[in-house]
Amino acid sequence: MTGGYHSGLGGLLDGRRLSPVQRRIAHYLSEHLDEAIFLSSVELAERSGVSQPSVTRFAMVLGFAGYPELRQALRPLVLGGPPEENLLQGAIDSEIRNLAAVRERLAGFPLKELGESLAATEPLPVLGLRVSCGLATTFAYYARRIHPDVRLLTHGGSELIDGLHAARRAGADWLLAVVLPRYPAEVMHALEYAEKLGLRIAVICDKADFPAEVVLDAPVGDRLVFDSHAAPLALAMALVEAMADAAPLRTQARLEEYERMTDETGTFLTSDPSEPA
Repeated sequence: MTGGYHSGLGGLLDGRRLSPVQRRIAHYLSEHLDEAIFLSSVELAERSGVSQPSVTRFAMVLGFAGYPELRQALRPLVLGGPPEENLLQGAIDSEIRNLAAVRERLAGFPLKELGESLAATEPLPVLGLRVSCGLATTFAYYARRIHPDVRLLTHGGSELIDGLHAARRAGADWLLAVVLPRYPAEVMHALEYAEKLGLRIAVICDKADFPAEVVLDAPVGDRLVFDSHAAPLALAMALVEAMADAAPLRTQARLEEYERMTDETGTFLTSDPSEPA
């Protein structure tokens, strides 16, 4: 039955026999569709009073591969216009809100203290597996400009264990880990091992209650098929800045040395590549 549902939903629900749990989701969507098209599956489940897997099954009953595809199909019912354009605009709007949330919370993050600790530990291991590899690599790339020994760990298995052990044996006190959804089980095992080695652990993630000594959390964008990480990236760069500020003389010396090296080797173009020669 589709009586009483939002008219746009009626077409999707027509002829479907829904379970009581699925009807709760359908009723919530009908009454709050303007808001629901921006919710994640977890948020929709909480507001509908059902489990997150129930939301996924509901989407599949309607013929979609999962909830993101259902949400994309619902958006034109509210926003109108080309669905692709509205989807992308909504995703960017969501990231703007995520960045604003980080901006509001900056004073509450222990960036100065953590920056000092990471600047002082040598070597500095940086861990990021699977989707978190990209942000970990970016952080390590810039941190190496101002820190003498940054060790990037982006491969799992015994190689990861070896890297953690070698860093600790070489004198590392801290480990910085990037842990973004979806969360690999191997990361949690690696962090447990790092803790047993005596490493103190700081993480950049999207959950404030992540089990680590220091947590820098920033929301990820979940409006597209794959997450986007603008807010965690901004937080990571703020941490690099704090590391630079913690050792200003070393930072200056290393940056000047790097500039001399790139000038001597012609690493970068000396003019805008879009300008005519």
